Amino acid sequence: MELGACTTKWTVDYLSQAEGSKEVKIHVSAVPQMDFLSKNFVYRTLPFDVFVRRAAEVNHKEYFLSEDEKYYLRSVGEDVRKDVADIRKQFPTLAEDVQIPEYFEKEQFFSSVFRISSAGLQLWTHYDVMDNFLIQVTGKKRVALYSPRDAPYLYLSGTKSEVLDVDNPDLEKYPLFVKAKRYQCFLEAGDVLFIPALWFHNVISEEFGVALNVFWKHLPADCYDKNDTYGNKDPTAASRAIQILDRALKILEELPEEYRDFYARRMVLRIQEKAYRNDYG
Repeated sequence: MELGACTTKWTVDYLSQAEGSKEVKIHVSAVPQMDFLSKNFVYRTLPFDVFVRRAAEVNHKEYFLSEDEKYYLRSVGEDVRKDVADIRKQFPTLAEDVQIPEYFEKEQFFSSVFRISSAGLQLWTHYDVMDNFLIQVTGKKRVALYSPRDAPYLYLSGTKSEVLDVDNPDLEKYPLFVKAKRYQCFLEAGDVLFIPALWFHNVISEEFGVALNVFWKHLPADCYDKNDTYGNKDPTAASRAIQILDRALKILEELPEEYRDFYARRMVLRIQEKAYRNDYG
């Protein structure tokens, strides 16, 4: 798959020179496993060229938290409340080096997220609501994926799983996790991974690496939350349904425990009958 000159040009020196000292907001963590739920990281701002060189290091002479802290850049729009990430706008010089695979109509494009990670960094398990390509430009990544049908075993909090360490999970705390079927692949420079919407993924950067994540709207545009600039808010119909369910559960609290249990089970059976896909088993 032709990706442009980025796969050969994007060295640490080139990246540093191409975008210079423009300031970027980054994640900094003292531990390799970055957890969005517990927020075990801090946000800091650095000149882009300084950030790139630090992210490429294993140990740092200058640091915020510790000598071996990890860095992560996830590009965002100019105004995160209104603008999506678009490498053509936030990193125009680098964008000239990239050829994005044309597997969707131009009007379906949602965002192109520029990512840089320190070696060893592991990102939390989560799903996105749009189909996307993970383009590994430099470095290596390991990606573990879980089907949407395994959501009952992933201990969800919103779009994220509480199970961060998928290699050595705490089975006393998360006993059902063993039922989740894991798919795994390794990406090297120049590889492109298609991640379907709703598929959970956990990513480890085995080396310092640069990637581009391209998201597109495969559903009709009015299905998505118009205020979503990250591409991770549930479709509007799903959000409304969850709100209605929460209200229904609140109403059930008015019943004695035995009745509440009985009618909750009836609700589950009705959801299974009306909404589950037959081919999911």
